[in-house]
Amino acid sequence: MIVKREKLNLWERLYLPAIIGGLKITLRHFFRKKVTMQYPEEKWVVPEGYRGAPYLVKDQDGNTKCVSCQLCEFVCPPKAIKIIPPGPDGPLADRPNAEKMPKEFEINMLRCIFCGYCEEVCPEEAIFLMKDYSLTSTSREEMIYNKEKLLALGGIHNDRIQKWKQKLVEAKEQVAYE
Repeated sequence: MIVKREKLNLWERLYLPAIIGGLKITLRHFFRKKVTMQYPEEKWVVPEGYRGAPYLVKDQDGNTKCVSCQLCEFVCPPKAIKIIPPGPDGPLADRPNAEKMPKEFEINMLRCIFCGYCEEVCPEEAIFLMKDYSLTSTSREEMIYNKEKLLALGGIHNDRIQKWKQKLVEAKEQVAYE
């Protein structure tokens, strides 16, 4: 099938209109306010409600708040969280009233989709989403954050109710009473 096309007139055959149109756009952008951000020196203002990377936090005494209930591991859609509980050895020395504290806690940041389910489901408020947006590394292994790295990045979260401290005081009082 042959399609008949109309011949282009002289103005349409010239490249001059396209060049003039491109120059108009260039000049329009040339006099506008610049939108380039000098990244390391300038940071974005993260909007309210932004869900960043999940990190573990410590309490005021420097103890891990996580009791390895594994709810965050079960609720994680991409299965990015891996928790290994301490086992049947009993309470740990630094917090004798904590039922369990994780032997290992890992979050694979390459798999994490920053959904925030882990923060919502945590009964101990041990996981918080931080407002960072630049997770970089030179290898895949560096993007698997272990417990020590998560605690270092998460920092300390001050509790209004210090239930572990209260239970420790109650246990000491009970031992003194006996």
